Amino acid sequence: MKRIVLIRHAKSSWSDPDQEDIARPLNQRGRLSAALMAAQIVELDAVPDAVWLSPAARTVETWERMKPILGEVEAETHKALYMADPDTMLKILQSTSSKAKTVAIVGHQPGVSAFARKLSDGKIGPTCARAFTHFPTAGLAILSTQEEKWSKVTFKSCRFEHFSVPKDLV
Repeated sequence: MKRIVLIRHAKSSWSDPDQEDIARPLNQRGRLSAALMAAQIVELDAVPDAVWLSPAARTVETWERMKPILGEVEAETHKALYMADPDTMLKILQSTSSKAKTVAIVGHQPGVSAFARKLSDGKIGPTCARAFTHFPTAGLAILSTQEEKWSKVTFKSCRFEHFSVPKDLV
């Protein structure tokens, strides 16, 4: 079994309204939420073997805040993940080495929730269903697949296992 950990970047700062979107850093709440959600990933035994990141400052910083809790995990920035749609996210996931059992993608809305919805086989409980309509900052979704190779993962081929947000954990 392989697992996909989808993470929306933590809360970003809007203190400089003239700053380019891609350059916005996390705010204080975002920095705290990233660490909190990393602890949740450990608790759920879902520490990734490989990580794909959007190049946006807020996604990179989200991952940097998670690393001390999750440990050294191979992470790679992928330009196409900046505001990516589900088709783009799937291609990136499919390019992952089959050695990785758990892959994390740190990205943006609306792509992250749309990707979760499209990957899901549709058999979900109410706790997970909310991920399809509202995937807040620092939200975390975990899906699993029986595929042995990432290149074989398709839409509707994954089981939705978990969804949580920082507010659930405090």
